[in-house]
Amino acid sequence: MQYLDHLFGSPIPLFLKNIIIGLLAVLLGIFIKFVIHKIFILLSRWWDFIFIKSIIRHLRYPVGVFIPLLLLNFSLSLMEMPLVYRIPLEKVLEIALTITFALILVRTINVLEDYFYFKYDLNKENNLKERKIRTQLQFVRKFIVSLIILITAAIILLSFESMRKIGAGLLTGVGIGGIIIGFAAQKSLGNLLAGFQIAFTQPIRIDDVLIVEGEWGKVEEITLTYVVVNIWDQRRLILPITYFIEKPFQNWTRVSADLLGTVFLYLDYTIPIEPMRAELTRLLNSSPFWDKRVNVVQVTDSTKDGTIEVRFLMSAASSSKAFDLRCYVREKMIAFIQANYPESLPRKRLEISDKLEQI
Repeated sequence: MQYLDHLFGSPIPLFLKNIIIGLLAVLLGIFIKFVIHKIFILLSRWWDFIFIKSIIRHLRYPVGVFIPLLLLNFSLSLMEMPLVYRIPLEKVLEIALTITFALILVRTINVLEDYFYFKYDLNKENNLKERKIRTQLQFVRKFIVSLIILITAAIILLSFESMRKIGAGLLTGVGIGGIIIGFAAQKSLGNLLAGFQIAFTQPIRIDDVLIVEGEWGKVEEITLTYVVVNIWDQRRLILPITYFIEKPFQNWTRVSADLLGTVFLYLDYTIPIEPMRAELTRLLNSSPFWDKRVNVVQVTDSTKDGTIEVRFLMSAASSSKAFDLRCYVREKMIAFIQANYPESLPRKRLEISDKLEQI
């Protein structure tokens, strides 16, 4: 039967009917997407919640493509067309739906990440728990996204008959192939396992302060294979993730963000200690960087060149504040000594014996 329906008294060709069915399905999908989008817009106005806004931002476009494609796929059952056209069209729609659904899964993970980032804010003074969760979340997210991409690619490839035949043929050599791939990907697998170990044992976390390779910096990013350390002068130090399993490094914020800062001054033996204790107390009380935990002045050593080592010990809530507090105390204490006890600054002594005086 060549003609199925009539429009304005004229018969509609079969191909035109198929096009109309397809267009109606796509338009219905666009309408449904529009309604869903408006509902979420209204929810975001009534309920100011990061989760709703994140859904709109991340899922708007992939869902907007997925719904029309899904309805178009359903509409194929209403169309009448030769198999030579139906089979390729079904295959194209199947691949498009698979890719779009995978993108929706990835964007859903981004929505969950936004929610956890909002709930566990790193801007707190003591953010140890937040850094733990963010480190695990970042690694797990990247692993799951990689897994989704691999599974999607495998589903698309295995949907082709030729690829299934190739796969069946390769099964006979999977033992030898597995050994070869294992040797070839030894370092990559080692990095992946090291990533899991770091994510769950957490020798380092996001925003941890490290001394690594002689550099001071913060952990900015942890990927499946490498770690990015943001150095104090805004350079980036890139290290393989296995580095933090195999080599020693300093982690200043392993237990908490609180730190002790020290300032060492080398002064003459004549310097009085008590006035410096009083001055340090005054300086710390006037500084916003001090967290009021530690305030100590001690003579910790005497050197061979005729000076004593005076240590000023203080505390701060974070590494950056501790650094600023140390610089502040060092500058002010030197100015205090210069103004009040200039004779106690380090100086070279020259002894003249009696014999030389007689000469």
